[in-house]
Amino acid sequence: MRDLILKMSISIDGFVSDPDGRNAWMFGTDQEAKAWSVETLWSAGLHIMGSRTFRDMAAYWPTSTDMFAPPMNRIPKAVFSRQGPAILTNDGNAATGQMQTGAESWAEAYVASGSLAEEIADLKARDGKPIIAHGGVGFARSLVAEGLVDQFILLVAPVALGNGLPLFSGLAAPKRLKLLSSRAFPGGAVAQVYRAA
Repeated sequence: MRDLILKMSISIDGFVSDPDGRNAWMFGTDQEAKAWSVETLWSAGLHIMGSRTFRDMAAYWPTSTDMFAPPMNRIPKAVFSRQGPAILTNDGNAATGQMQTGAESWAEAYVASGSLAEEIADLKARDGKPIIAHGGVGFARSLVAEGLVDQFILLVAPVALGNGLPLFSGLAAPKRLKLLSSRAFPGGAVAQVYRAA
């Protein structure tokens, strides 16, 4: 059975975005941290995300020349949506410009519209490399609340937001984690990898 990894950038005070959902603060200039993040993305056999994040990413990554674009485009995707296959249709939010290699994977994404726990169990049971889950925060919180995350990869940015959208809110009980590794980058970010205890 393959692991489900939740990969998130997070502020030192525990927020994944500001109160309005913006997260420009996480995209610093630390090339070593960015290279580590790209390498982490390449370790996935599947990228999963909620419908809002899927729409935003499907409108951006297919034509992006950013260093994150190759793994984001070439690795298969699953989108969790109650809309069913309609989520894959062009609603005027599609990427415009030169399509990058692998961009078709967005239109070919698996649409998971069943219960979260059942869909995740099915995806985990398939052969392949680990699954990496991307936010938004609502989708990530749902994965955490249902105990579906095997590993947390948190890139802690050297910024305090003061308020915003926390990842670990509304937990029924404290969630114990075991630190597997930690790596500091020149720009001050720290990658922390935890396993559910």
